[in-house]
Amino acid sequence: MRDRRLSPASLAVAAASAVLIAGAGCGGDAYDPLATAAARAGHPGNPEASIPPMCYATTAGGANGCWTCHTTGRGPNTLADHDLQRAYSFSDAARRNPWTHLLEDLSAAAARTSDAEILEYIREDNYAPLRKALAARPDYPGYVPDLDLEAGFDDDGFARDGSGFRAVRYKPFPGSFWPTNGSAGDVFLRLPAAFREDASGAPSREVYRLNLALLEAAIASPSPLPVGGAAPPAEAPAGREVEPVSELLAGLDLDGDGAISASVTRIRRLPARYVGGAAGVPVRAWIYPRGTELLHSVRYLDPDRPALLAARMKELRYARKVDEPDDWAIARAYEREAEEKEEGRPPFHAGAPEVGLRNAFGWQIQAFIEDERGRLRLQTAEEHRACMGCHGAVGVTVDQTFSLARKVPGAAGWRHQDLRGMPDVPQAGHAEPEVLTYLRRARGADDYRGNAEMLARFFPGGALDEAEVRRGAPGGDRDLAYLVAPSRERALLLDKAYRALVRAQRFEAGRDVVLGPATGILRVVEGESTGLAEAERVYLDGRAHLAW
Repeated sequence: MRDRRLSPASLAVAAASAVLIAGAGCGGDAYDPLATAAARAGHPGNPEASIPPMCYATTAGGANGCWTCHTTGRGPNTLADHDLQRAYSFSDAARRNPWTHLLEDLSAAAARTSDAEILEYIREDNYAPLRKALAARPDYPGYVPDLDLEAGFDDDGFARDGSGFRAVRYKPFPGSFWPTNGSAGDVFLRLPAAFREDASGAPSREVYRLNLALLEAAIASPSPLPVGGAAPPAEAPAGREVEPVSELLAGLDLDGDGAISASVTRIRRLPARYVGGAAGVPVRAWIYPRGTELLHSVRYLDPDRPALLAARMKELRYARKVDEPDDWAIARAYEREAEEKEEGRPPFHAGAPEVGLRNAFGWQIQAFIEDERGRLRLQTAEEHRACMGCHGAVGVTVDQTFSLARKVPGAAGWRHQDLRGMPDVPQAGHAEPEVLTYLRRARGADDYRGNAEMLARFFPGGALDEAEVRRGAPGGDRDLAYLVAPSRERALLLDKAYRALVRAQRFEAGRDVVLGPATGILRVVEGESTGLAEAERVYLDGRAHLAW
């Protein structure tokens, strides 16, 4: 085990928080979001917490949900981890499944909560109190949420509070991240101040729009776009649809039509650098610039809100790109990850809860989760490591992220999350809609094949009703919300079950819920083979990018 001692700053925060631990940890009136993490400092817990529960799923002779994450990396992501579809490549320490909450029956605990009680609970705001509590802690070195959600967003998705955040509307990653499996979520993006200013340093919405469009084209284009002054070749991809932006500001024919126009809505080639105050920052395909921030909330399901987003957050997750490694450093980071895995060492992440954990690709990640009274608190070191599995080294990610690569193209994707009207488009390189492909390959709507509501809807008699699923695809009469939103009854049951986990405060045993014990999950991994190779059910084509 490598040295995991906390930094002096972290120890100072722990000392400052100690006097409030009793009140915050035992249901008293005092609210210190830092107390729990401070109390557990020096107790690392599960060193393999970065292995998500989905990786313990059984395959039932061919049920494969693994393909969505473990695939052939592309571009700067040189990781090809599709072998993890074939084998449970766990260290000895990870062979016993730690996510035991998924093996429990929470129905009795959920039944003790009435519909009225859970609705009142999920409609309470626990985000504003977190902001207030952290703003009052000058000793705290981490992220203080500075997005005023109550102020809302304008018609273009920009935060009205002037913080620079912009809402991103995106297609949720398939499987566990669909609302039918427990949670709704939203994402907000902010670029550094220089990207929001013109060359003189004055704030400029027009410059910011263009820089965001350039980033969207750089990250979300399924094929890397040409960068620099050369015109795109005739065989170049169609490019990325963006909101209307000015080529005059870029000084480049972005859409490749042979003219530089005041307004274009497609980018087929990228300038060498961003514009305005960020004119010194290179544009890199599938790489975010240093200083990029992503804010992501995971929320309860409110069945009476069209977008299902409850006021109460289960978690608040924040990521900042604090370093921008070059291509060589990225490749070396993937090599080190492979070496650690080969040697049976758990992954190491620098940092501490009070400042967040850092992966090898320049992202610093910090997160908050509910305490037993529903107030957001800083996650412990072990709880933070559970975030790092999907944002460390996974074949499918685009610069270790998911959401922007899956953004609805153009202006329609710059607003608060809402699945209504969103089509079930295929993944890049696929011919069939993504939800349909997932249901075919996973043989269910989640990795454990335990979502009874989805099985009843789309697998009548045990066979997939493809025609019904295609209704949400382009040209169909329904949308993504129809496919992956739960019924009112299921949404409330999921909320109640998760509330039972919150009361128990045992997130080291998992933070995902199923209605009834999961049967498609291993308690102990005894063999190596998943059986997918023998069943010829391994797929190398999983992509975060979409074919809009």
